[in-house]
Amino acid sequence: MAERVSAEDFESKVLGAELPVLADFYSDSCIPCKMLSPLLSQLESEYAGKINIVKINVNFDAELAERYEVLAAPTLVLFKDGSEVTRHRGTASKDQLNELISQVI
Repeated sequence: MAERVSAEDFESKVLGAELPVLADFYSDSCIPCKMLSPLLSQLESEYAGKINIVKINVNFDAELAERYEVLAAPTLVLFKDGSEVTRHRGTASKDQLNELISQVI
């Protein structure tokens, strides 16, 4: 399961990460977020050692959601070398996520 990241460790685990990071901005009450979670877990296994996948709860870490202009959950933001590369809003298929990840590996 993807690691939960908070505002306290966001800089070290996302911006300072050696590998690219796919950050899932989610909410516990969001049905599409719950539907996306098993797919992210599967991708986490498939891309082990190539990309990190983390989860950021928009309710507990609203300042991060605001900083990255996350207006809806789920929003996936892909970071590389401390900068946002691209993002995807809403649910996604495995093919869409593979295409997103292929931009950084």
